[in-house]
Amino acid sequence: MKFFVDTADVAAIAELNDLGMVDGVTTNPSLILKSGRDILEVTKEICSIVSGPVSAEVVALTADEMIAEGRKLAEIAENITVKVPLTWDGLKTCKVLSAEGRMVNVTLCFSANQALLAAKAGATFISPFIGRLDDINLDGMDLIADIRQIYDNYGFDTQILAASVRTANHVTQCALVGADVMTAPPSVIKSLATHVLTDKGLDQFMKDWAKTGQKIL
Repeated sequence: MKFFVDTADVAAIAELNDLGMVDGVTTNPSLILKSGRDILEVTKEICSIVSGPVSAEVVALTADEMIAEGRKLAEIAENITVKVPLTWDGLKTCKVLSAEGRMVNVTLCFSANQALLAAKAGATFISPFIGRLDDINLDGMDLIADIRQIYDNYGFDTQILAASVRTANHVTQCALVGADVMTAPPSVIKSLATHVLTDKGLDQFMKDWAKTGQKIL
């Protein structure tokens, strides 16, 4: 499973990228706001750090405007993925931009039928939002599993990009159910290395080592 990092914080992206933990980046208007930077400027910097897909989201609501914004964003770098909402206008935009050879990430997916439409429109990625489904007492993993089965049944090339990933358990479950990609904040990716038994074992090793009175350097 590929790891995308969901942030516009270039320092956090660079740190994870240096460790080989970043296969791509996703951004959205909320993350751009949090960065406090110009969308074109920060997105260009992110693209210079990461070789994989970098999602940059349109903010228009009509197809013609989305297409124009998507083309503008795609000019930033070759690895830009234009991010569009899963609306009818978003699907029209996806069809046009995909036909032009551009990568498209269709976001805010909450049903298998929506995912089916996105695949037929030529989406490179479909982004089902796991955490937000959990918020309304629906199992986001059931949606991932349904999309996986539908895509496999008909040979769709669209990659399942699990979004709104909030916990380490979400990551494990996404991998088990067959998501192609998951995107999560840097804090969630870093939390994957943490386990109480690892901490306990390391503490015991350090105590025993101190008793030996030895040094390696």
